[in-house]
Amino acid sequence: MIRRVLPHGLGRGLLTRRPGTRRGGFSLDWDGKVSEIKKKIKSILPGTSCDLLPDTSHLPPEHSDVVIVGGGVLGLSVAYWLKKLESRRGGIRVLVVERDHTYSQASIGLSVGGICQQFSLPENIQLSLFSASFLRNINEYLAVTNAPPLDLQFNPSGYLLLASEKDAAAMESNVKVQKQEGAKVCLMSPDQLRNKFPWINTEGVALASYGMENEGWFDPWCLLQGLRQKVESMGVFFCQGEVTRFVSSSQRMLTTDDEMVILKRIHEVHVKMDHSLEYQPVECAIVINAAGAWSAQIAALAGIGKGPPGTLQGTKLPVEPRKRYVYVWHCPQGPGLETPLVADTSGAYFRREGLGSNYLGGRSPTEEEEPDPTNLEVDHDFFQEKVWPHLALRVPAFETLKVQTAWAAYDDYNTFDQNGVVGPHPLVVNMYFATGFSGHGLQQAPGVGRAVAEMILQGSFQTIDLSSFLFNRFYSGEKTQENNTM
Repeated sequence: MIRRVLPHGLGRGLLTRRPGTRRGGFSLDWDGKVSEIKKKIKSILPGTSCDLLPDTSHLPPEHSDVVIVGGGVLGLSVAYWLKKLESRRGGIRVLVVERDHTYSQASIGLSVGGICQQFSLPENIQLSLFSASFLRNINEYLAVTNAPPLDLQFNPSGYLLLASEKDAAAMESNVKVQKQEGAKVCLMSPDQLRNKFPWINTEGVALASYGMENEGWFDPWCLLQGLRQKVESMGVFFCQGEVTRFVSSSQRMLTTDDEMVILKRIHEVHVKMDHSLEYQPVECAIVINAAGAWSAQIAALAGIGKGPPGTLQGTKLPVEPRKRYVYVWHCPQGPGLETPLVADTSGAYFRREGLGSNYLGGRSPTEEEEPDPTNLEVDHDFFQEKVWPHLALRVPAFETLKVQTAWAAYDDYNTFDQNGVVGPHPLVVNMYFATGFSGHGLQQAPGVGRAVAEMILQGSFQTIDLSSFLFNRFYSGEKTQENNTM
């Protein structure tokens, strides 16, 4: 244990407002002054265009209590809950920095929009149960005055997980945990499976688990845009740019085992502006690392993992980009509208896409099959050789499917235990994580954002205890292994 001398929360760390700030959005009268100056110049020089003052609206503020690196659903969820839980309206200034406003390489581009409670860990089950409630009541959370209500196009068809003989006992154990946590899941024998879904071939299937409530899929882009619209209405500032440097102070401390460690605190974030060589410094009290597949790079900028191997200071954030493919195919004789998202014993998965006999799916590669992550080219041979044979075996109608399109995107893959990283770093005391969910970050974003906000504002997890997701486990070697991932 480290003897704490630096507070985690936003108590004394809150930044004070400086009058006259030009690059902020927090100096409330600046836009008005600019307008007055322009009017005076125009009155002196009638008929001339008044563009003498540079536009600084795209620049980040000079000061922000919280800087969130990454504007995907996890980063936006943290921003939302910080503003929702703040004790005084406008009391916390939040800046979100996103380098790619098109999200062309983000995990959300890959997502099939699924939500499922059929996990092996209670924490993941609880997170997804809360997300189901959040999505079901989305307009109570994210409504914005004069904006149309959000339509997530939720399809409540559930998840159907298939297990072979060797995995049947683990599935039974998982379902027991899921039911204890309140999930509505049932086990099905091969006979029951054929009766309910006559299009399925049960060869090699010993057991199945089926989600009866709060499972299905939704439009991930709608959730992303809804969160962004809402947090903008709450006063969150956005900036398109890339974080390139942290300025921090350090202090040597002794642990309870008399080991010398260096505690760091970030004071300033440098943001390189889009299509520019210039950077803008932003003073801050808290940094949230929600940079997805690139969160390890952001951690390294803060000095995380730069110490001697085998030490806490030398422990890196084990998150890296993994390329994943999603394929869309057409099959007029395929399963009907009641089809759930099916996860096969082989790891292949599929679900319906719309009403026109279209389907989408794929399969996560093995370690030996991992594709080159330096580009987003689609490997169509992977579908033909590694996905389609399994689909055609499980659903004979898919023997005649025709692939229509495909795309690739990145997962923020946690190589340690394929689970999320949530909460503060033990040594860089004001950097918090919301990353590494290895494919289930979208569906768990509402609960993760709330958990990070609770830790910042109240010093501990309040609603769902995510202590097992803390960074410390990478140093101790204690895995929080999730067995049900796709």
